[in-house]
Amino acid sequence: MKARVRRAELRDIPFLVNGNVSMALEAEHKHLDPATVERGVRAVFESPGHGQYFVAEVDGQPVGQAMYTCEWSDWRAGDFWWFQSVYVAPEARRMGVFRALYRHIEGLAKADPRVCGLRLYVERDNERAQETYRRCGMQDAGYVVMEVDMSGAVRSARGE
Repeated sequence: MKARVRRAELRDIPFLVNGNVSMALEAEHKHLDPATVERGVRAVFESPGHGQYFVAEVDGQPVGQAMYTCEWSDWRAGDFWWFQSVYVAPEARRMGVFRALYRHIEGLAKADPRVCGLRLYVERDNERAQETYRRCGMQDAGYVVMEVDMSGAVRSARGE
């Protein structure tokens, strides 16, 4: 079974919302409000400057997703494309679905002279995902991501 990657469409919104909610709980132990996530996903379609979603399908069924967003680098005078909202359905894992998504987006980035690199963030404890990313050619960039969440939309399942 080979995954086929395509640009996400409006009809994919329920799949994307479910993938985002599932990924946050599974990987980060965070509860997301599905209505808020749906508004966020729809905003990507309404304002393409926010990013671009892609869907991986096997036998015509969506099984994986990834989005990239842009971050301007004044050091490189180019855009980093950040992988976000990466999710592969449990039944499709270890079948090359993420690799197909990664290679598709990587190909688009290489073809765009404005792109200076690809980045993503991953939970420190998610060794399995980190190994997958290393096999795609990514490496630890040496940064720690810090944040202040002012949205109130995320609730920790760990009680933090």
